[in-house]
Amino acid sequence: MGLFDEVLSMAGSAMGQQSEHAGALGAIMGYVNSPQVGGIAGLEKMFQQGGLGEVFKSWVSTGQNMPISADALQNVLHSGALQEAAQKAGIDPSQLTGMMSTLLPHLVDKLTPNGQIPDASALQSMMKGLAAGQSS
Repeated sequence: MGLFDEVLSMAGSAMGQQSEHAGALGAIMGYVNSPQVGGIAGLEKMFQQGGLGEVFKSWVSTGQNMPISADALQNVLHSGALQEAAQKAGIDPSQLTGMMSTLLPHLVDKLTPNGQIPDASALQSMMKGLAAGQSS
């Protein structure tokens, strides 16, 4: 099972809407990789600045992922990049934020398999693998 399928499976089992989340996952990947966010490391910084650093750390660590609400996400995410990602995916930004509350913990967890944020080149390879899984 590829990385893309694993993330969708984890989120789908939590939400029962695996096919609906497939399109959102591409939007989330685009959001995370946007220049405004700056990848996983940039996302971590946003969560720390928003007072949710411990939540993000739980996703990176090898333990249990802490949940996050769509409202809490809305307070830490870069709204311009979020609007752009939602528009590209044809999804309402609030709907995308709701899906992110389910998908983002799993995505970060899978992109940090050793409990650490990988360097930029390793992360880029994983994201390409994830995107390739999305098109199959």
